[in-house]
Amino acid sequence: MAKKRNIFGFGFDPLESQHHFLVIIPRSNDRKVIIYERFAWQENAESQTIDYITDRAKVELSKYKWKLIEDALKDEFNSRLRKEKLPAGKWKIGQVPVQRLFGKEMVLLAWAIEDCDPSVIPTAIKNWLGLSPEERWWLFTMTNAATGGLKDKRGWRKAVRYALTENPVEEPYRQMDILDLLISKNVDE
Repeated sequence: MAKKRNIFGFGFDPLESQHHFLVIIPRSNDRKVIIYERFAWQENAESQTIDYITDRAKVELSKYKWKLIEDALKDEFNSRLRKEKLPAGKWKIGQVPVQRLFGKEMVLLAWAIEDCDPSVIPTAIKNWLGLSPEERWWLFTMTNAATGGLKDKRGWRKAVRYALTENPVEEPYRQMDILDLLISKNVDE
């Protein structure tokens, strides 16, 4: 007889693949939310035990910043889970497993906001939502290869922050405005 399919958190099925991301959400507001990339699942365990050698901490966020992105993540992932006729996920205090591709997308957004001013988080969410899942996976893969560790906040990681938090420019110039600016600058000189 086939094993009953258990889906945990946001679309994670350990029978499909043990590769997943684990979000640890603390009860206390002064502790950080930590996201781990993991390649093993402990069956029949009340909670997963983090192996600090094989499980990779990818990012940590203040609980405040996590609260600013959790609804956008939940809405995006649950929309796609419903299309696949899978149960919806929810964020809760403690451990929440996330299917590996969703996890890549989640970590990408978390990397973008980890060191930014909270006032630009809505822009980051808007830009993140504007990317297709495949674009998010590609950006995660490129960033992860170069700067995927918890403390690797340079290079690609910094570029992701700028790409998602500073674009689009709040008040974009129209092409004619730029031409007018260039012409007036040349006339004045």
